[in-house]
Parts: sequence; structure tokens; C-alpha cells
Amino acid sequence: MSNSSSLNGFLLLAFAATQDLQLLHFSLFLGIYMAALVGNGLVITAVACDHHLHTPMYFFLLNLSVLDISSISTTVPKSMANSLWNTRAISYSGCTAQLFLFFFSVGVEYSLLTVMAYDRYVSIFRPLHYWTIMDSRACVKMAAAAWASGFLNAVMHTANTFSISLCQGNAVDQFFCEIPQILKLSCSESYLREVGLIVVTACLIFGCFVFIVLSYVQIFTAVLRIPSEQGRHKAFSMCLPHLVVVSLYISTGTFAYLKPSSVFSPSLDLVVAVLYTVVPPGVNPLIYSMRNKELRDALNKLIQLVLVQKK
Repeated sequence: MSNSSSLNGFLLLAFAATQDLQLLHFSLFLGIYMAALVGNGLVITAVACDHHLHTPMYFFLLNLSVLDISSISTTVPKSMANSLWNTRAISYSGCTAQLFLFFFSVGVEYSLLTVMAYDRYVSIFRPLHYWTIMDSRACVKMAAAAWASGFLNAVMHTANTFSISLCQGNAVDQFFCEIPQILKLSCSESYLREVGLIVVTACLIFGCFVFIVLSYVQIFTAVLRIPSEQGRHKAFSMCLPHLVVVSLYISTGTFAYLKPSSVFSPSLDLVVAVLYTVVPPGVNPLIYSMRNKELRDALNKLIQLVLVQKK
């Protein structure tokens, strides 16, 4: 039995066995990564520069875009580098940092999605008191609480995971350091501590999900009573994208971390991991901007301003 700290590093899962397919994987991930950087970067810039978007909803959306860049930058560049240089290696410290940063980003992001649901609920049901309830101080406190809870969650999971004795080799059946795959390398029942912590975290996430769903059931019920078609469209355009993002995170993340051990398929695990780590940061800017006229207008103004300055 050897403690995990005695390992020099891990071997990540390769996407393909041939160099040509590895280069194809590199190209695909590069395209998604650049789209995520550009899309989220534009959202951050538009919200920061347009004073019309200095509202609670866009403040949280700005935080969400920062976290999208953080989460995809934690996993994708290393996988791209491994494919480009035809290697699978990641150092022990690199694996630890990757797991911590990814868990931190995703934990904060899910907390923010819950706060955003509360923001939408207040805007629909307490419109006259909205700016009193969601003033700048309250928004900063909510965002700070989300970042703090994500940090504590990441510290607990990272410390617990890498305190486990590992003796089943160092090959991780995933393209990044994912907790369920690392736990498969354990050689004692000490891994049950982390499994228990994952279950507790999943229960908290499920509680947040129930709150989000109940909030949106009430919101959609109220929206359907709005006589103005334009009002209904605006309300749905703000709420539906948020619900799509939450559903994608919950469904894929729950399957990855809580699926039965009897369900073993490296290909399926890989697809699910891509769906909850790579796809959301790439499509979130599109989901939020395509159905949001205010954000689209701000992005158009920003692009026009850049083109004018170049001339």
C-alpha cells in the first residue's frame, strides 16, 4: 500500500490511439476553447462597459462568464497539449491543482445559478421592492458567499481525495483528474470518506436544484398570466436559458459522480465528461446572448465601436 503522495504523477486517458486522430482532437478542443474564451470575454466586456447592463442579473452573468473561462482553462489546455505532444502524463501537483480549480469553478458556478434563480424570482414577484432587495451590497454579499462556498467545497474534496492511499496504478480513465476515476485507484475502504462527502455535496446540490425548479414553476405560471405577448417573451428569454444551463449541469454531473459502479463504459464516461466540462463554457455565451436582446444590443455596440476605432 502506498500513499497517493508517493506517486510522481498520473496518466490521463488519451482520446485516440493514432497521431492523426489526436491532432483532430486537438483541433476540435482548440476551436471550442477559443469560442469559450471569445464568447465569455465578449460578455464580460459588454457587461463591464455598458452602463445599461449594470444590474444584478448581468452582474451575476459576468461572474458566470469568469467562471466559465476558469473551468474550461483548467481541463482543456492540458488535454490539448497531451494530444499535440503525444503524451498522457500529468504531474501529481498538476493533478491536484486541476482537481481543486475545477471543483472550485463548478461549485461557485452552481451557487451562482441558484442565486440567479432567486434574482429572477424577486424580479417577477416583488418588482416594486426589487431594487431594495437586490441592491449592490446584497448582490456583492451573494456573490462573495458563492465564491467562498465553492472554495471551501474544493478544499474539502481535494484534501480528502489526495489523502487516500492509492495502489491500483496511476492511470486515470478520464482526460482530466476527475474524482470518481481517482477513487478507482484506491486500495482500501478509505475512499468511502470521499464517497460520503460526494453524497453530501450531491444532496446540497439537489436541494438547490429543487429551489431552482420550484422558483421557475412559479415564475412560468406567473408569466403565462401576463397579457402582453412582449412581456411574456422578455420574461421567457431571461429564464429559459438559465434553466437550460442548470439542467445540463445537473444531468451530466449527477451521472458522472453518482452512477452505479456496474455501469462501466470508458467511452460513455468520456462523452459525459465532455458534456459537463467542455460544452457548457462554450455554449453559455450563445445561450444567454441569443435570447437576450439587451445583451445582443450591447455586443453589437461593442463590435461597432471596435470596428470604428480600427478605421
